[in-house]
Amino acid sequence: MNGSTISEFILLGFSCSGISWLFLSTVVLACCTINFLGNFLIMVTIWTEPQLLGSPMYFFLANLSLIDISLGCVAAPKLAADLLNCGHSISYEGCMAQIFFFHFFGGAEMLLLTLMAYDRYVAIYDPLRYMVIMDRQRCLRLLLLCWAGSLVHGIIHVVVIAQLPFCGPNVLDNFFCDLPQVIDLACSGGYSAEILTVANDTMITVPCFLSLLVSYAAILATLCGHLERDWRKALSTCSSHLTVASLYYVPILFVYVQPFSSSQENKIAAIFYMVATPALNPFIYAMRNQEMKNAIGKWKSKQKLFPIAAKGLHV
Repeated sequence: MNGSTISEFILLGFSCSGISWLFLSTVVLACCTINFLGNFLIMVTIWTEPQLLGSPMYFFLANLSLIDISLGCVAAPKLAADLLNCGHSISYEGCMAQIFFFHFFGGAEMLLLTLMAYDRYVAIYDPLRYMVIMDRQRCLRLLLLCWAGSLVHGIIHVVVIAQLPFCGPNVLDNFFCDLPQVIDLACSGGYSAEILTVANDTMITVPCFLSLLVSYAAILATLCGHLERDWRKALSTCSSHLTVASLYYVPILFVYVQPFSSSQENKIAAIFYMVATPALNPFIYAMRNQEMKNAIGKWKSKQKLFPIAAKGLHV
């Protein structure tokens, strides 16, 4: 623990008074369940449907579902347990693990969303050579780069935090180990650690966000002059991905860009991108994509696993 004298952090989380905590814990548990069942259903549907698995877009979507399940397990289950038990503490090791996995899976999602935007651009810009450019080997290499980049991103954060001494206080005004708040509790070296973590976050967040904007600007420019039928078809394939990217980035920008937002507002925004967004993604892709709806319907007619989830997603 590198000289740290505290063994745990106290998470203030949300108030345990009244019925609001019971309602919130129910919502969090529901989101965890929907996240797992919905994303697992999408993964199984794609993996068992050769036509979908052979498409780069759906290959990336299956990996996005895996990331959403993992990201939803970083803090949401503990939040639900803390709300039910009115207990708000986490060990030093658990806090370090939470920081690592949050940035590992969060970075992987950012990189994968950027990769999916590039995939949509290639599909629209050069549809005749799309399957040649985005062949399976290239998709695997690009996906491996996403995971490797996010792994380095998470490790850097943990290495920086592990060097800091924590001698008290140990209270975090959040429901999980939020990196800036953890750094503020360090006895010394907090300024240098903050500079390093901000630089690390900037190196992955800003390029990914700008790449998304450039990709969709290029898609719109490519579609200029095309028939309305081409517009509709292209936008139908991009709208689901753009909606998911917006749901992921908007709360993050709200938390880390708005300088005068309150702690309570930040916690609500954090719940949205850590708990709600992973649970919403399966519905967005299942409801707005005809191929996914058809594949889920076909899978539902053949399988007996999770019939309720399949029925709920097949709209």
